[in-house]
Amino acid sequence: MDFTPTEEQAAARELAARIFGDLATPERLTAAGTDSDPELWKALCAAGLVGAVEELGLLGLVLLLEEQGRTTAQVPFASTCVYGLLAVAAHGSPEQRERLLPGIGDGSVVVCGAFPAQGGVRASAQGELSGVVPVVPWLRDATHVLVADDRRELWLTPVTEAVRVEAVALTAPWSAGRLTLDGASAERLGAAGVHLGTQGEQSLALARPPTPSPYNDVLATARTAFAGLQAGVGAGSLARAVAHVNSREQFGRPLATRQGVQLRAADAHMDIEAIRVTAYEAAWRRDAGLPYATHALTAAWWASEAGRRVVHTGQHLHGGAGADLDHPVHRHFLWGRQLDAYLGGGAEVMQELGELIVSEEVRP
Repeated sequence: MDFTPTEEQAAARELAARIFGDLATPERLTAAGTDSDPELWKALCAAGLVGAVEELGLLGLVLLLEEQGRTTAQVPFASTCVYGLLAVAAHGSPEQRERLLPGIGDGSVVVCGAFPAQGGVRASAQGELSGVVPVVPWLRDATHVLVADDRRELWLTPVTEAVRVEAVALTAPWSAGRLTLDGASAERLGAAGVHLGTQGEQSLALARPPTPSPYNDVLATARTAFAGLQAGVGAGSLARAVAHVNSREQFGRPLATRQGVQLRAADAHMDIEAIRVTAYEAAWRRDAGLPYATHALTAAWWASEAGRRVVHTGQHLHGGAGADLDHPVHRHFLWGRQLDAYLGGGAEVMQELGELIVSEEVRP
C-alpha cells in the first residue's frame, strides 16, 4: 500500500490549508459562536474542493479534513462530503448522481447524516419517514438529510415543512439539531452494484470482494473521515502547545526544555501519527475497492482514545492559559471530545471491532 498523495490530492490539500488558514482565524471563529461560517463555506465550494472529493477519493477527503481540523473551521465539510457526495456517488442511481452531485459540489445542497441508525425512524411503503433522531450534527445548515431507518435502509429527504429542526447544543459548535420527521417525503438511496469512482473501478476489475451494504459502507466511510478530522484537531492542538512551551519561560528556561514536557508532547505526537496512519489505511482500502470495515473501526478507536489524550495534553501544556475558555486551544479540546463521543467512545468501538473480527473468522 502507498499513502503518498497524488499530485491532485497534494494540490487540493495545499489549497485547503491556505483557505482554512486565511479564513478560519480565532477571531472569525469567536464571532461565529455556535453557527457555521457561510463565507468560508462559499470559498471552499468556489475553489472546487467539495466537488473534487469524488475524484480525490476518501483518502483525498481525509487529507482535506486534516486541514479543517487544524483550524477547527466551522463548516459542514465532512458531513456533506461523507453523507452527501460520497454516499450518492457510491450508492445513488445514475439519475440521482446526475441530479444531486452538481448541487452538492457547488454548495447549494448541504447534506448531513442521521447516523448511525438509532431505530427511531420508520419508512412507509410510499417512502415517507416518521420518527425522531435526538442529535444530528450540522442539521441547522442542511438542505437535505441522509437518514438510516430502522431497517438500515438509506433515505435522502429535503428539509421541508414535514422536517422539524430544533437547535441542540453539543460540546463542539457543530450547528446540531434535533430531527423530527412527520411523514416527510424521501427518496431511497440505492442502485444495482456499488460505484466507487475511477480508482475503485480499476481495482474492482481485478478482484471483487464482498460488497458491503450501503449503510455499512457509509458508516465505515464516516468513521474513517471523522478519524482524519480528529488527526487534524490533535495536530492543531499540539502545534499550539509546542509554540507555547517554547515561548513560555520558567526559572529562566523555556518550558520546552523540561523533560516531562518533552515526553508529554512526544506521546501526543505518536498518538496523532497512529490516528493518521490508521485513517489513511482505511481510506486507501476503500478507494482501492478492498474490504475496510475493520480498518475503519481501528481508525475510529485510535481517533476516540488517542484523540482524547492529545487534546487533554494540548490544554495541559498551556498551564493556566489552558483553563481559559476563550483561548484558541480550548476549541481543539471541545472538538476532540465531541469527536470522541461522535465516533462512539473507545470501549464501544473496540467491542464492535472484536465482534466483527469474530464474525469474519467464523464466516464460511
